[in-house]
Amino acid sequence: MKTIKLLSLSMLVLFIASCSSDDDGGPQIVNEEEVITTLTLTLSPQAGGADIVFTSRDLDADGPNPPTVTVADLAPNTTYTGVVQVLNETENPAEDITEEVEEEDDEHQFFYQVIGNAAVTTAYTDQDGDGNPVGIQITLTTGDASTGNLVVTLRHQLDKNAAGVSDGDITNAGGDTDVEVTFPVTIQ
Repeated sequence: MKTIKLLSLSMLVLFIASCSSDDDGGPQIVNEEEVITTLTLTLSPQAGGADIVFTSRDLDADGPNPPTVTVADLAPNTTYTGVVQVLNETENPAEDITEEVEEEDDEHQFFYQVIGNAAVTTAYTDQDGDGNPVGIQITLTTGDASTGNLVVTLRHQLDKNAAGVSDGDITNAGGDTDVEVTFPVTIQ
C-alpha cells in the first residue's frame, strides 16, 4: 500500500513539473522541442528548369559529427520559388517536423539571412492566421555572379510583432532557435 501511495505521489509530481501556468491561470502542457536532423531548401526556377536543392543533414543531431551540407550553384538574375522542409531522421520512418511548424505557425518563423557578398534577396510567400510570415514558402531572387552564405534559422515562441520581424529581420525576434544552417552560395 505504501508503494502505491509513493508511486501515485511521484506521478503527481511529474505531472505538475511538466505543466506551466498560462495567462488564464490554468495548467498548460510544455511543448518540448523536436529533434531536427535535416533541413532541405528546394528552389524551383520560376521560368522553368531543374530544381536546386540545398540540404543539411546531421544524423547524430547534437552529437560530435558535423552536418553534411550539399548545395548547387544558383543562376544569376533568376527568381526561384522556395520550399523548406525539416525532418527528424533519427526516427523510422522520418518524422516531418514541417507539419508541426505549419500547425503551430503562429509560434514559428523561418529567417533567411545573407552573409557576405551573395546577391540574394528573399521574400515570404506564406502567412500564419494573423497575417505574419512563416517562411516555409519563399521567393529567392539572385542578382549578378557572386558568393556568400545563406543562413536559414527556424525560431519558435518568438515575438512576431517586434520591429523588423515581419520583414525577416531576426534581430528583435527573441524566442528559441530550433535549427540554424549555413549554406554556402555561389551565383554563376
